[in-house]
Amino acid sequence: MLKDLGETFSRASSAYAEMHAIDRDRDWFVLKMHEELGELTQIWNRLTGRGRLKGQSEPDLQRALSDETADLLGHVLLFAHENNIDLSAAIERKWKFRPL
Repeated sequence: MLKDLGETFSRASSAYAEMHAIDRDRDWFVLKMHEELGELTQIWNRLTGRGRLKGQSEPDLQRALSDETADLLGHVLLFAHENNIDLSAAIERKWKFRPL
């Protein structure tokens, strides 16, 4: 399941990169994870009163939190796909359970 999801994200990311002339070299994948984690952290800080709201309501922030979490997951899956990491096997080994 995770491998299939990673392949789906990879196709979407490739199309986006081609459309916007983005060179997705090896570093790009890890740098995008950092970028997305930073964006998630900014939203979290706003949602928890540690940052300026910038005119966003709580529902806006909850939606943004969901969106940024999806972005981070997508980039983790892209990183794994690009680096031939079997996330299912790693989760089973590291977390001691079998992912769905």
